[in-house]
Amino acid sequence: MAKTLEKTRKQIQKKRNGPITALHQNSRDSKRLHKAQIRDNRLEKIADARRKKDQPLLARVTFFQEFVQQQANQPLTLEAIQAKVSEFVHQYDEEYAEAKSTRRPGRPASMKEDLLKMKVEALEKEHRDGFYMPDLTSETNVQLLDRWEGSWSFLPNLAWVRISATGNVRPAKFPPSE
Repeated sequence: MAKTLEKTRKQIQKKRNGPITALHQNSRDSKRLHKAQIRDNRLEKIADARRKKDQPLLARVTFFQEFVQQQANQPLTLEAIQAKVSEFVHQYDEEYAEAKSTRRPGRPASMKEDLLKMKVEALEKEHRDGFYMPDLTSETNVQLLDRWEGSWSFLPNLAWVRISATGNVRPAKFPPSE
């Protein structure tokens, strides 16, 4: 992905009429190469952080896409959606209970147990306030979700809703504002 570094290297090679064989440590060209490399590293780090942040939402959409495909790509009722949301929210419960039971009495919780507890609490809070997901009650949205191939850039085409635990459905915008 090192576009800036390659462009800079190419420009310097063009200026010097051939491959770069030797550069002085403090020369302008070596500083340009160093700057380009630092910029590429910074951009790569930012892209990795963005991918890591987007991963939970992609996993969520994949979960509901698989469910819709099992239901023959038909729009779902609110009760079926609520059941699947509940399943998604409680997906870490068994793992959390296992981590909790393996801990000896009187010992502090492990890092894994703490992370699972935070995930479970965050999902339960979101379920109470309004669970962010694609609208599965619309025929066109279900068809779009079926065609989704896993890319982030396709997700704005879907209609999004927030479904609370009480059954309230509110339209939402993509990406979520949290």
